[in-house]
Amino acid sequence: MAAIKVMLMVRNKQFFDPKASYPIVIKITKNRKRSYLYTGYKVLHSQWDETGQMIRKSHPNAARLNNFIKKKVSEATDTSLELETAKKDVTTFAIKRQIRPKYNNLFFAQADQYIENLKKAGKRNQYTSEKPRINAFKAFLGNTDIAFSEINPPLLKRFKAHLKYGKNKKIRTERTIVNHLVPIRTIFNLAIQAGIAEQKSYPFGKGKMVIRFPQSVKIGLDMDEVRKIEALSFPEGSPANHARNVWLFTFYIAGMRISDAFRLKWSDFHDDRLTYKMGKNGKVDSLKLTEKALSILEQYKRNNPIHDLVFPDLESVVDMGDSFEVQGRIAQKAKRINELLPGIARECNIPKKITNHISRHTFGNISGDRISLQMLQKLYRHTSITTTINYQGNFIHKDADEALEAVLS
Repeated sequence: MAAIKVMLMVRNKQFFDPKASYPIVIKITKNRKRSYLYTGYKVLHSQWDETGQMIRKSHPNAARLNNFIKKKVSEATDTSLELETAKKDVTTFAIKRQIRPKYNNLFFAQADQYIENLKKAGKRNQYTSEKPRINAFKAFLGNTDIAFSEINPPLLKRFKAHLKYGKNKKIRTERTIVNHLVPIRTIFNLAIQAGIAEQKSYPFGKGKMVIRFPQSVKIGLDMDEVRKIEALSFPEGSPANHARNVWLFTFYIAGMRISDAFRLKWSDFHDDRLTYKMGKNGKVDSLKLTEKALSILEQYKRNNPIHDLVFPDLESVVDMGDSFEVQGRIAQKAKRINELLPGIARECNIPKKITNHISRHTFGNISGDRISLQMLQKLYRHTSITTTINYQGNFIHKDADEALEAVLS
């Protein structure tokens, strides 16, 4: 019968470092032939009990990891017995091949692939936001991998509690905490689709870990405040003037996202109309330009603009087809404009916070209930009218105000 032993894999004992982490392996020995099955976990040499073939209690996740190791040893022993009963001559490699899953069923092995795929797909914004969230989950687990079957609601609840306090004990918002759970759910779903994880182990949903996004408060400017911004005078070509222009232009185009504004090309304009594809969902729309929007465009007309871009913010990008690079440059330029907008608000004595995205909220606030939901859906380029109803609900207060007035009066 094959001998099964759990040990730390120290390949070169000449360079052994007692302070280093080494992988935990299951050694299978038969007829003086050995095979090693990697568990996917590493621990410090000082945290390993060689005699007991287990992790010492000094490790923060000793109990969980030891249970995992016991399960793998049991699987190896049972598989070895089954194969040797059916066939006398069984190699250690055959036992290892039978034990080792067809796919790597460890969470962070799949998470690394997921992050790499985001990068290859050019999804820089998602890549830069989800990678640190996954790293936070790994740090919570002591920088060790974990099997999908071990990710359960109690563990996720402990992770939520752990996330409550960020750096310098600053309390994180509920939205930030929820955002850390989303990539875990996404990777779990992808693993189920690929046959790597089992549906019965899925820790999300009714009666388990439910992800609910808290409702955010959306506040837009009113028309008087917009007029104050329009009336400001800045030196032509100054950063403040450009920030004001971009903000107003996106407002004039029904709250266009700044990422779409930066990508606009002169070839998108014909007969005072703009036809463009929305970056977020790929929806195409055509809008007539107002005199105010046209007057802003006049300021940016120049000979041979690089990449035919209307606004110059992305002209330093070498390849506009490189989505990863483009998204990174958009993030840099949008951040710069966001840094300038508070100063513009102060000059106008506007007490509200102004950011790039507030131009979209401002259009929603001013349109109120003056425009039909179907037309707003078209202007916003929403895929579902339900999204429009929920979005516009932040700005329609007339019925509630009249009802309250009727009661109190």
